[in-house]
Amino acid sequence: MFHKWHTTGENEKMPTKSPRINVVLERPLYQTIARLASRDGISLSLKVRDLVREALEIEEDIALAGIAEARERTISGTQPLSHDEVW
Repeated sequence: MFHKWHTTGENEKMPTKSPRINVVLERPLYQTIARLASRDGISLSLKVRDLVREALEIEEDIALAGIAEARERTISGTQPLSHDEVW
């Protein structure tokens, strides 16, 4: 199991539960995320995590759509099989 360590300030090390990422944001972006977090009643960290998760889902959808389009182009001129015909 992966553990990242941080200090408590007294030379005592404690494992963090999740990996961390430090990111620098432009002030308007930071303020927007802060407003969204406040609106939702959650921390900045949780809001950023949720936004990253949503962005990754969108990226995955775009990639899968590209795969589907490529497959559509390779279908021969014949009528594709229905789901019933496959089984």
